[in-house]
Amino acid sequence: MKSFILNLFTMLLVVSLFIACTKMDDSSEMQNSNITIENVLNSKPLVQSGTFEGTGTAPVIFPGQSVSFSFYAGKNQAITFATMYGWSNDLFFAPSNPGIKLYTDDGTPIVGDVSSQIKLWDNGTRVNQKPGKDVMQPGESEPTIRNIEEINGTDRYGNTYLPASQLMKVSLAYNGSSNFTLTITNNSEGTMNETPFSPGIWAISYVAGGNQLLPNPIYTDGQETANGLTNLAESGDNSVMSTYLTDLTGIFTPLSPVLVIVYNGSQNPFYEVDEYDRGEGLKELAQMGNAEVLAATLKQKSGVKAVYVLEDPANKVLLPRMNGEEGGKVSQQLNISAGDRIAVATMYGFSNDWFFATKGNGVDASEKGDISISLFDNGTAVDQFPGASITQFNLDGSPLEENNPIRSVPNPNSFTTLPATNEIIKVTLH
Repeated sequence: MKSFILNLFTMLLVVSLFIACTKMDDSSEMQNSNITIENVLNSKPLVQSGTFEGTGTAPVIFPGQSVSFSFYAGKNQAITFATMYGWSNDLFFAPSNPGIKLYTDDGTPIVGDVSSQIKLWDNGTRVNQKPGKDVMQPGESEPTIRNIEEINGTDRYGNTYLPASQLMKVSLAYNGSSNFTLTITNNSEGTMNETPFSPGIWAISYVAGGNQLLPNPIYTDGQETANGLTNLAESGDNSVMSTYLTDLTGIFTPLSPVLVIVYNGSQNPFYEVDEYDRGEGLKELAQMGNAEVLAATLKQKSGVKAVYVLEDPANKVLLPRMNGEEGGKVSQQLNISAGDRIAVATMYGFSNDWFFATKGNGVDASEKGDISISLFDNGTAVDQFPGASITQFNLDGSPLEENNPIRSVPNPNSFTTLPATNEIIKVTLH
């Protein structure tokens, strides 16, 4: 009897240990994880900027000469520039801010003569002498620097001037694919305000929410000159302001609401490189930032365990870092088990159909730390300059359809050079 009881006790102990171990194994299979996606791009407000100068021995643009430069632009963007009225103390030509309009309201490119938008401005740093080839430069400094002001007929010292549009002809040509050429012609020969034009600078701002991020990159009417404009207005030296504008020129893009998928399988559930878009909703994500169509499709697929679309609570999209403020950030708690994988996708917002995504068959859901993300071209829309295109959906455009396989976006690409992917988007598993 004693032996029977001992054997029974031993058997019960083994069973109890087995049950306990089984429960421990079950609890270890199900884990809580957390995924965080951030837009970490140190954004720039200008999509493009540059310089121009005469093509002769001297870099100035003499009466009768012309100079041209080309740039890309989308709807609501404008081109601005500045060049010195050479035979003056501190006058410069520039359009009124935010610059010369490039499209009509219906998206038709504006071409032809736009000279009426050019103005003559006083930099406010030198006493104006009578303009002409005998002007003494740089001349007498203003006792107190005055604010920049437009000259309409006469300056504060009684010197007279023709309208800027009679001294400078500015015309636009449209080259297709959101590309323009602006030509400046010196028409001052034989007028009472004959003058050469100095080498100049130009810029075009990004647009977000229909508004230019930097509508006054060169000057502000009614405020003091800054950022090297004095060098340009007094001596025709465009180098200081060019350096300033170059530092403000680069990449700006939001990220669309982020698609996160938890799945179990040997293949990525929504794309593969070198295949064509599957028609399941990736096109809508890559072109418009709409992840809902793809999310609905994925929820019906075998092996897909959970699908999330993560939106920034304040802006819906994830904005980049701007003016010292952190970029957009979203997080989601995930329930994962052994063998699960995670895939992520979000649109490069200022593109035609580029999307960020985990490579290949996603990542092991048990990983911790930052995970690798790559940038892909969905192949369903013709690419144009990112952030300066009339056919980008998020810039109020209509994509031009094409049918190419999904490929990695080269960097540099045919339009610009992007920061490294991990300098734009950061995805972390905790």
